[in-house]
Amino acid sequence: MKNLLTDIAGVRVGHADDARLASGTTAIIFDSPAVAAIDVRGGGPGTREVSLLDVANTVERVDAIALSGGSAFGLDAGGGVQAWLAEQGRGFRIREAVIPVVPGAIVFDLLNGGDKAWGRFSPYRDLGYAAAASAGTDFALGSVGAGLGATTATFKGGIGSASAVTANGVKVAAIMVVNAVGSATVGDGPWFWAAPFEEDGEFGGRGLPPKFTPDMLAMRIKGGPAASARENTTIGLIVTDAILTKAQAKRLAMIAQTGFARAIYPVHAPLDGDVLFAAATCEKPIEPLVELTELGMVAANVVARAIARGVHSATALPFAGALPAWKDRFGA
Repeated sequence: MKNLLTDIAGVRVGHADDARLASGTTAIIFDSPAVAAIDVRGGGPGTREVSLLDVANTVERVDAIALSGGSAFGLDAGGGVQAWLAEQGRGFRIREAVIPVVPGAIVFDLLNGGDKAWGRFSPYRDLGYAAAASAGTDFALGSVGAGLGATTATFKGGIGSASAVTANGVKVAAIMVVNAVGSATVGDGPWFWAAPFEEDGEFGGRGLPPKFTPDMLAMRIKGGPAASARENTTIGLIVTDAILTKAQAKRLAMIAQTGFARAIYPVHAPLDGDVLFAAATCEKPIEPLVELTELGMVAANVVARAIARGVHSATALPFAGALPAWKDRFGA
């Protein structure tokens, strides 16, 4: 186990980003189509091809998930991932037509100091293609891919990942892009809200503060009273090797969203676009009540850990006034 999304067999991750742009894209590729669903909790989401994930709709499986910076422009990244998959002959087949199925979600990173004057067409389609083409089983965390330009209320945000195994041997893993309106840390200190779920010092091992003060519990949000509904979002994906139906994947996403609340304060605000995809590679049978509940419980913990790792692993952007990284303030 690498404590990464790719601990699930048949899942690969690739990043592509542009330092001058201060933005990028992350592609999650399934070697075989995966059952998928989505749960949306934030008030300002930006998504692509998510209606087909509704349990009442026909398509059961997806070929990839595209996560991107760039706000609505970043939705083009899914087209780039789709183009790469089409070259591989991957997709939903209708007679001789083959259509790769690539849902996606975006975060707002347009005001982070990068050069967004790209002209007529945004670079995100090309970034999506490059991310898909580079996908492998090892990938970086922090300020890379869709997390390059991500921020939180107090520290630089980024990409995080984590994994776990249930008591019955079912694997579950998450990848998260942390660009929240709130904070992943308690007050201005080194403690992560997700500390009770940390494993092996994966995000610093600082635990929780010895006591909570009113200042620690005060609201910290990006932009203060002037915060925009388009400036924030935490997006991600939870994957399991359990055999799930589309409806069960939806329930898994709903339970796993609890991890957002364990790791970000405040969360699911009108200012956020929080989105969590859930996917199943369908390798191991699972009992549909108690074992699915346990899987969701563990998945929520994994989501919380991945969020904290995204902030812990981040590096500051090289622009005047940029937010510091957690490691700038508190070290490794």
